[in-house]
Amino acid sequence: MNLTHLDENNKPKMVDVSDKDETTRIAVASGVIEMSQEAYDAVVSNSAKKGPVLQTAVIAAIQGTKQTSTLIPMCHPLMLTSVKTEIEELPELPGFKLSVRAKLKGRTGVEMEALTGVSVGLLTIYDMLKAIDKGMVIRDVQLEEKEGGVSGDFRR
Repeated sequence: MNLTHLDENNKPKMVDVSDKDETTRIAVASGVIEMSQEAYDAVVSNSAKKGPVLQTAVIAAIQGTKQTSTLIPMCHPLMLTSVKTEIEELPELPGFKLSVRAKLKGRTGVEMEALTGVSVGLLTIYDMLKAIDKGMVIRDVQLEEKEGGVSGDFRR
């Protein structure tokens, strides 16, 4: 199997996508943060000492999506056309599920951007609540779906 991020001398490289067609590409990723009831209640009641947790997590997720190429070495800087987030309350855990949908018209996919956005958003929730609950667990960060590109569509 040829690894696309290694050259003929086995040195790391960024993939050349200049010959690929520009197509609309979409990726959706999600992840979950599980926490104590006390931390969950602080979020839902908007009484966390560091401010509005979910609103800050949304901004962080968008920012993380946009900054992926500065964090993941072989990712191309992309001109995203849309980043959308959703946060679902999961009182039965208790916790939250964060989803990020990234879109562009370009030559490479946006899976890493969506996954990075989810990770940064969930880490932001952790940061804002760690004074209440250091035992929070971030889990199930995963690609839910992708559209476009040579490899075709994917749905979990």
